[in-house]
Amino acid sequence: MPLIVLTGFPSSGKTTRAKQIEQYMLERLQAEDRPMRVHIINDDSLNVSKEAYRGFRYQLYCVARGISTPHCVVHAGTPIAMAKEWNANREPAAAYDSTVFDELVTRYEEPDAKNRWDSPLFTVIYDDESIPGDKIWDAVILRKPPPPNMSTISKPVSDTGYVYKLDKITLEIINAATEGQKEFGAGGLPMVVPHASAKVINPSRIVTLSELRRLRKQFVSINKMRTTLDTDRLGDIFVDYLNTNLE
Repeated sequence: MPLIVLTGFPSSGKTTRAKQIEQYMLERLQAEDRPMRVHIINDDSLNVSKEAYRGFRYQLYCVARGISTPHCVVHAGTPIAMAKEWNANREPAAAYDSTVFDELVTRYEEPDAKNRWDSPLFTVIYDDESIPGDKIWDAVILRKPPPPNMSTISKPVSDTGYVYKLDKITLEIINAATEGQKEFGAGGLPMVVPHASAKVINPSRIVTLSELRRLRKQFVSINKMRTTLDTDRLGDIFVDYLNTNLE
């Protein structure tokens, strides 16, 4: 089940691009006699409020990699001013409230092809008449999916204390990483942390406690409800997750 993630500012044309991708995929699947279907999942199909915002690109990447399926990201490249104009011209029921629009724009993180969870990345400029269908096809149909890594492998729940261990171990690791960078300084030796044989990398910039808390919250959110991890390897898996995001 290949995954195509569409991202962009509110009212930037994501729905239009999704429909273009859907049409391209359906036509090519039929032409090549491939027994696959196309599903569009959005806030309407999930019954999610337009005011809700969460950055799910990394989580979706983990899910795709965990089940060994190809994925790509399509970015609706529309300037903020134009997206705001398009929003103002929408029917009131479909438009974002101006305050909500500004808040979503402020919190939005544009994709970066250097991030593995944003790659391969295809940016479609607002005045492009078509989507790069052939390239998207190659990325999600022809490309061999990457194998799952430690941070995306799941196993059945077998430990009733799993959630407690998840919270406790990840908290102790980020606290140790914070103290380690204070001791060695930015760019110094890798940091030894409890519950893990692997070390946390020490980037050449200051890693704040708030950043580590944010990464921990993401990791716990990904794995508390949807995925369960081998608690014996939990520390190393979380270190692997941190190192992926701190590189």
